[in-house]
Amino acid sequence: MHHMEPYPDYPVIDLKATGQNLRRLRSERGYSVKDLQTYLGMEYPQAVYHWQAGTTLPNVDHLYAISKLFQVTVNDILVEKAA
Repeated sequence: MHHMEPYPDYPVIDLKATGQNLRRLRSERGYSVKDLQTYLGMEYPQAVYHWQAGTTLPNVDHLYAISKLFQVTVNDILVEKAA
């Protein structure tokens, strides 16, 4: 079976904006980077700093866990690049 209709544009995550959003959500909820590191069972905080700087994204497991901690959806954390 062939899909005849055009596909929507491929969604791309804006790493920088997502990182800023993650930092804002964390701060608003009163969590430190160390709190997040501990909650996620990470040995070092560097990954959290990389996420906030927009150089990398959390893996799906961490993203899901963060969404539960912050009481938001994963989509509330991720920011899509404007088309």
